[in-house]
Amino acid sequence: MPLATLKQAHKVEEIYGSMRPYVREWFKRNFDSFTLPQIYALPEIQKGKNVLIAAPTGSGKTLAAFLSIINQLFLLSEEKRLEDSVYCVYISPLRALVNDINKNLLIPLREIKKIAEEDFRIRVQEIRIGVRTGDTTTQERQRQLRKPPHILVTTPESIAILLCAPKFREKLKSTRWVIVDEIHELASSKRGVHLTLSLERLEELCGREIVRIGLSATIHPLDEVARFLVGYKDSKERDCIMVDARFVKPTELSATSPVSDLVHTPADYATKKMYKRIRDLVKKHKTTLIFTNTRSGTERVVYHLSKLNVVDADELAAHHSSLSREIRHDVEERLKEGRMRAVVTSTSLELGIDIGSIDLVVQIGSPKSISRCLQRIGRSGHTLERLSKGIMIAMERDDLVEDAVIVSEALKGNLDKVYIPKLSLDVLAQHIVGMAIERKWTVDEAYKLITRSYCYHNLSKEDLRRVIKYLSGGYQSLENFRVYGKIWYDENDDTFGRRGALLRVIYATNIGTIPDEVAVRVFTTSGRWVGMIEEGFLERLSKGDVFILGGKTYEFKYARGLRAYVVPIEKGKPTVPTWFSEMLPLSFDLGEAIGSFRSKIFRMIKNKVKSEDIESFVARETRSDDYASKAIVGYMKAEYDFIKLLGIDDFPDNKNIVVENYLDQDGRQNIIFNCVFGRRVNDALSRAYAHRLMMVINRNIMVTVSDSGFMLTLPRGFRINPSWLLNTINSENLRNELIEAIKRTEMVKRRFRHCSTRALMVLRNYKGHEITVARQQANAQILINLCEELDRFPVLEETYREIIEDLMDVSTAQNVLRDVELGTRRFIVCPEFDLPSPFTHDLILLGYSDVVLMADKRALLESLYDSVMRRIKEKM
Repeated sequence: MPLATLKQAHKVEEIYGSMRPYVREWFKRNFDSFTLPQIYALPEIQKGKNVLIAAPTGSGKTLAAFLSIINQLFLLSEEKRLEDSVYCVYISPLRALVNDINKNLLIPLREIKKIAEEDFRIRVQEIRIGVRTGDTTTQERQRQLRKPPHILVTTPESIAILLCAPKFREKLKSTRWVIVDEIHELASSKRGVHLTLSLERLEELCGREIVRIGLSATIHPLDEVARFLVGYKDSKERDCIMVDARFVKPTELSATSPVSDLVHTPADYATKKMYKRIRDLVKKHKTTLIFTNTRSGTERVVYHLSKLNVVDADELAAHHSSLSREIRHDVEERLKEGRMRAVVTSTSLELGIDIGSIDLVVQIGSPKSISRCLQRIGRSGHTLERLSKGIMIAMERDDLVEDAVIVSEALKGNLDKVYIPKLSLDVLAQHIVGMAIERKWTVDEAYKLITRSYCYHNLSKEDLRRVIKYLSGGYQSLENFRVYGKIWYDENDDTFGRRGALLRVIYATNIGTIPDEVAVRVFTTSGRWVGMIEEGFLERLSKGDVFILGGKTYEFKYARGLRAYVVPIEKGKPTVPTWFSEMLPLSFDLGEAIGSFRSKIFRMIKNKVKSEDIESFVARETRSDDYASKAIVGYMKAEYDFIKLLGIDDFPDNKNIVVENYLDQDGRQNIIFNCVFGRRVNDALSRAYAHRLMMVINRNIMVTVSDSGFMLTLPRGFRINPSWLLNTINSENLRNELIEAIKRTEMVKRRFRHCSTRALMVLRNYKGHEITVARQQANAQILINLCEELDRFPVLEETYREIIEDLMDVSTAQNVLRDVELGTRRFIVCPEFDLPSPFTHDLILLGYSDVVLMADKRALLESLYDSVMRRIKEKM
């Protein structure tokens, strides 16, 4: 079998027997024994097999990857066959992790050399390590050319540049091993797509197969990640051994709420109780790592904890991506040295930077996926024997249910499926330019190499030719806008190659997949400056959307470049919360688990099981405390009673999509889809339905989306039959409807810039001059209008694909609609009513989650809830 999960551990004697005596001696002096991932993986790497190691933080998987390689490099050194060239390439998604590995490898290599020479009288060469990132100085680069590192530590972007560096690429021809660390972080983004092509180009350069080693903490399914790592050869999957040690570490997880009633408890009181709980936890543990879901949340938590004098000021700190590298590095070093009592972070400490020993991880709010939860909790208990301990604190009912189900699923060993982007034409364009710089290619040769990548295995030759046509200046109208051909193409012999002396510089200074993100200046239409918003937030806005900035409410009108224009409004509920772009989307798999959990509770209520018995079940199943289990059951019971009030016998779960027809106080019809599919799926479905509705009534439809549902709000005076709307969208027409829905939106304008810069159509740097993001955006907006007139222009097609497949999840949305068509899911349409169900209250009040209006939101939530409960009591 090409892919195989290793079931049988190797004998320790066998592993020791394969090691050079001084390497074995070094290991025995530093470690009591091999860890499980090492016992499984080391001999396979020694045999030259491709290996994917999935194991928790602190399980020794990095050493499992390196030890056999180090052993073989020292053997080459003994035999005087170690040349001045690169043998191993270690690739990490983070520059900080790159530096971490460099430090953690240098010491073992020096110690092993010393033991070899002093204890065994064996002369060995020094095994050199070199770091190559965008931060590497010119002097260091020159030094690496003269004395290349045997182990090159780098990033996905830098390896792509090195493949085109005329002198250094020669040093890469000797590469035998590639280690891809934190592969779960790379696989789910275009950085990973980019890397798969770099690996195929590296292998082509070497002229032989390279041993590929992938390292990951929590990822699923392993076989797909293995395919992503190793790709294909001659249209067949390459071999890969999978070492599955994801659940070998003892884990203690629990869900909690600071109060038993998350509706009626005043916001200030609930917040105080939460901080008191965190204070008590910090005091009981030596080092606590606290995760929030946003950077602003991180700052807020640090501020409140410092006011409580939980620990000394220098023992508490924030760590997130908006802080300077110096500040983050200082926090990491102090954590590693055990000098921090509490560190609050958003996502920046999720990955495997060595931060020493953490006793407890606290998660505030829902981490939105099981895998992410385990990744975060796994930061505690830094060795396999030590307990990974995590406590999840929820301040809202939906978060509480999510946390509880995450705990239940994690303890069962269930994980969310990773999403891997495929067929990204902008990344492909970038690599074709890189390949053209290397040498002349026939289209068949290039196609054979490209389709060895897992992400391009199903690429059609027609799509490849369209990308080559664009890159070779085949769309002549683009030259009027300074978009010139980067490569030449000869139709007679079907070959292509580099064009122009500047191409190498253009490629090296514009490479990569991460777009430049900047702040957008907000002005009123009369020209008054209001403030700044993130570009990611702007792309979510549609004309008529209402949001809060600086404590005041504004209606979005339009954007020009990096300026957004608004009008202030006195009345109007926000339709998009300002933190929306920062929030992580709920995974579809977790949503399905929540639906299944709902179904169990609803069934128990229907069978008249006592509330205290249901609470006991919830506490056992989800490790929830008394407050949490009581709040969850109360939430479910309120929804059950409301749905019965409407005369409906089916409840919103993983099989029933309850569609409410809510008439609000302003007389507007709101069609609410009660479905926990996660924001990516709900975004796709909501936009398609809204677009079809808009085409019929010729008015804007207000769309509100959350992880647990979406709402379409019609203008006053318009009414439609929800059942009619449900029949307008199906699994066959959804994709085209969605593309029509997003055309001419801010999202397409912004994403087109991202795709066109990746495809080297809009440059970020030219002849050493940085081109501002505002200028890039202006250039992109001119070009997008032209590209819309061209037949299937690849960069525009990629923009649409990225939005509907990577940002949203049109494929899963199609599967949901297909389930409805096959009868495995059902739409349940409710009669018109003047109140929404409890499950939809947070969706309706979504915009009021902005910090400044938290108290208002709580009051509105309480008012809605009490109105619902009064109506239920009246009917009982």
